Amino acid sequence: MSGGLVALLDDVAALARLAAASADDVAAGAAKASAKAAGVVIDDAAVTPQYVQGVTPNRELPIIKRIAFGSARNKLLIILPVLLILSQFVPWILTPILMLGGTYLCFEGAEKVWEKLRGHHAEKGEPAVVRGKTAEDAVVKGAITTDFILSCEIMVISLNEVADQALLSRAIILVVVAIGITVLVYGAVALIVKMDDIGLGLTQKESAGKQRFGRLLVAGMPRVLDFISIVGTFAMLWVGGHIILVGLDELGFTVFYDFVHLLEVPAAAVPVVGGLLGWLVNTFFSLILGFIWGSIIVAVLHVLPFGRKHERSESDTGSVAAGSGEAGPGSTGSGRTGGSTGRPDHAG
Repeated sequence: MSGGLVALLDDVAALARLAAASADDVAAGAAKASAKAAGVVIDDAAVTPQYVQGVTPNRELPIIKRIAFGSARNKLLIILPVLLILSQFVPWILTPILMLGGTYLCFEGAEKVWEKLRGHHAEKGEPAVVRGKTAEDAVVKGAITTDFILSCEIMVISLNEVADQALLSRAIILVVVAIGITVLVYGAVALIVKMDDIGLGLTQKESAGKQRFGRLLVAGMPRVLDFISIVGTFAMLWVGGHIILVGLDELGFTVFYDFVHLLEVPAAAVPVVGGLLGWLVNTFFSLILGFIWGSIIVAVLHVLPFGRKHERSESDTGSVAAGSGEAGPGSTGSGRTGGSTGRPDHAG
């Protein structure tokens, strides 16, 4: 009897060690996958606060909560099952899919850079002042649609980092990534959009120090959002460019990867800081490639007929609205320009 008990305890201990090792593998895989998707995550965090601009403060967090649940539903119920099936039965298709996503990131980043260089800024729609459930539903639907594109990128990038794992491990890792990134992004978004309210609350405290800090928060949040947007732009170019760099190499076009690797190796050999220098070299050339790749797409879309038609349509819509002098509820009477749905001109 005692021998059987000892054997049972040994089996339990072995299973516990196996479970611990599996948990460590899942944690390591999730961390690796999440790190590579960081560029898209930053962009996601930079985009989402725009959807609650003009919303009454008591509706900001409920709207963000609805968007967060929609994002999690997209990742767990739609994107994850499709990607797992593809990775299991047609794994070769992941590289082209990843490159398509990388191309989209490069395009988004390059378009932002060129708009900044040319002094043309995408017109922001009027604030999404929510008056009624229908208007709020429209804002949430638009945000979830935009998030779906970003979530696809996050999950494809993450899957590519753990493609060598078994199917069950891949699934668990991606579930962890999906939940973790959703909580991280929308937790950060909730903090960002409520920061000015926190600052206003502090300005009403008796302490002079708290009042100064509150005023600093209120004045500083627009700059924080601008900084996040800039970081997100460069992150898109870096991540997208690296995806293209590696994807071209896997498809047999090795010249770009070989060139970057040739410069990266001596930098990585520098004592102490070699790892950082090697990463910086790779990141710099990935960013450059991403900008060039994205600029080509920007040029093509502005040259093709449908690109010009799209621009004329937006211009005509803005001109007609401005000429009509129509004002939305609660407006000061200024004419409406394009983007009247309240959604920012951003899909990535």
